[in-house]
Amino acid sequence: MAGPVETLAAQPPLVQGLVGGLVIAGLNLLGASLVLVWRDPSERALDGALGFAAGIMLAASFTSLILPGIEAAGGNPLPVLGGVLLGAVFLERADVLVPHAHYLLTGERRADAARPGDELPADDERLASVVLFVLAITLHNMPEGLAVGVGFGSGDVGNAVALMIAIGVQNVPEGLAVSVAAVNAGLDRRSYAALAGIRSGVVEIPLVLVGVLAVTVAAAVLPYSMGFAAGAMIYVISDEIVPETHVRGNERVATMGTIVGVVVMLYLDVSLG
Repeated sequence: MAGPVETLAAQPPLVQGLVGGLVIAGLNLLGASLVLVWRDPSERALDGALGFAAGIMLAASFTSLILPGIEAAGGNPLPVLGGVLLGAVFLERADVLVPHAHYLLTGERRADAARPGDELPADDERLASVVLFVLAITLHNMPEGLAVGVGFGSGDVGNAVALMIAIGVQNVPEGLAVSVAAVNAGLDRRSYAALAGIRSGVVEIPLVLVGVLAVTVAAAVLPYSMGFAAGAMIYVISDEIVPETHVRGNERVATMGTIVGVVVMLYLDVSLG
């Protein structure tokens, strides 16, 4: 009797990608919905959970994207490294257009986080901050969906499933953290939980399918696509998650969470890859 991975491997790449998109979007919704029952998680717990998410993303960037991308390029690292740089530059430029939401996570704007373009574009600061926050989180979900799509499009279903599970697992604490931040900004708990599920599905599922199509229609772009997704995820880790988890005095908890996340992802990669 075929197991889940073998059954999924027998499906067309687009079906595989759709399943992957539904899984990661569903786990994002699960994390966002936790705010309905875990009404006041401590900053320490959130920072540890986000550190765990960062560790999974960091390990996945190398084990499921960069290294397989180099292998797909016949051992030539240049296409993948070029993709990494493009992914990081894309997120950096997008961040300039969509101001950061650091101050929502801390309750106030951090002086060292301000940069040109951070000014709120509306008179109602609270409403504007919520809109910008949702846009920023949506932007940072994009490389995750793309990464899963590229993984399934590569044809290595075992590696793609490991990546899907890893990103889905890290979506749970990430979804909870952004829900708490949105509630602190004034959104109703139930309204934001529903919004998070819709937002995640609208963004991640199509991007999974885009990733699948990109590498199945034009196999030559696979190394670039893998590098791009990895570079974008590494940028999010360094620019967003690490600074946020170290600003409230919980850096050791966050660091241990990151190490645990790396270990979990490495185990998934070995057992499913």
